[in-house]
Amino acid sequence: MTDYRAQFNADVTFLNGGGLQAQEFRLDVPEQISESGIAELFVRHLGLLMVDRVTLTDLQLLAEPHKGSRGGPSDQRAAAGADRRLVELSHVVTAGMTTYPGLPGPEMTPHLTREASRATYAEGTEFAIDRISMVGNTGTYLDSPYHRYAGSTDLADLPLAAVADLPLIVVRLTGSAHLAVQPEALTTVEPAGCAVLLHTGWDRHWGTETYAGPAPHLTGPAAQLLADRGARLVGIDSVNIDSTDGGERPAHSILLGAGIPVLEHLTGLDQLPTSGARLHAAPVRVRDFGTFPVRAYAAIEGD
Repeated sequence: MTDYRAQFNADVTFLNGGGLQAQEFRLDVPEQISESGIAELFVRHLGLLMVDRVTLTDLQLLAEPHKGSRGGPSDQRAAAGADRRLVELSHVVTAGMTTYPGLPGPEMTPHLTREASRATYAEGTEFAIDRISMVGNTGTYLDSPYHRYAGSTDLADLPLAAVADLPLIVVRLTGSAHLAVQPEALTTVEPAGCAVLLHTGWDRHWGTETYAGPAPHLTGPAAQLLADRGARLVGIDSVNIDSTDGGERPAHSILLGAGIPVLEHLTGLDQLPTSGARLHAAPVRVRDFGTFPVRAYAAIEGD
């Protein structure tokens, strides 16, 4: 396989003033690349910031071995990024859907239609702006401590470190004969500093009457074990982290009381390794609000 390098002169100007020039600069490139693509690789290779414009002249494509240009096709760091896989863990939100029995589904209406926008914008330019009315407990959503306890941390004050880039542990519970997750099922789990996701497989019932329960859930003693061992977030792929039989919610009370966010209505946990991935599940920052949908996903490096 033949490698290629681009040779060119470059004239760079910056948004905050000043400029930079390069003569007969050589850069690793793929065989098929545009001039703008070469300019982008050049900026990435040098790590330039606040670039306004890059002008290339005397551009040549040379058949010669790659030297490992930073961000180029043979850069080991770029190749490692190519092995990174993202796994979707959220349900799709649709108009009228039921997330939790008894709660209203989202109402979606147009605020500005594409047709109406044509009167405002230039010919051929149109936009759609839509309105959604929903409860915070819609789709795959995150509970902040404010959801359970007045005056505690709400969505606006929830730190990113509590909901983003968390090392995760998946606890496999599919096929269990018991709906209640007891401490014994978690004795080998070392959750300190991690998001713990309970994979029950109940998401297969999403959108059906069965999903509403009775469903897999975490018992109070099991929630206490995770809190005592330093879990940073706890999630489940069923209708509720607690049993919905009766009015008590011990798992919510224990976890949110310890400042541990709860993530409910997950899906796709079967696609994750038991450890080694990282979880992202950040909600919108809303003041005096306890729950909100998230686009939960996991990042898996390498194989």
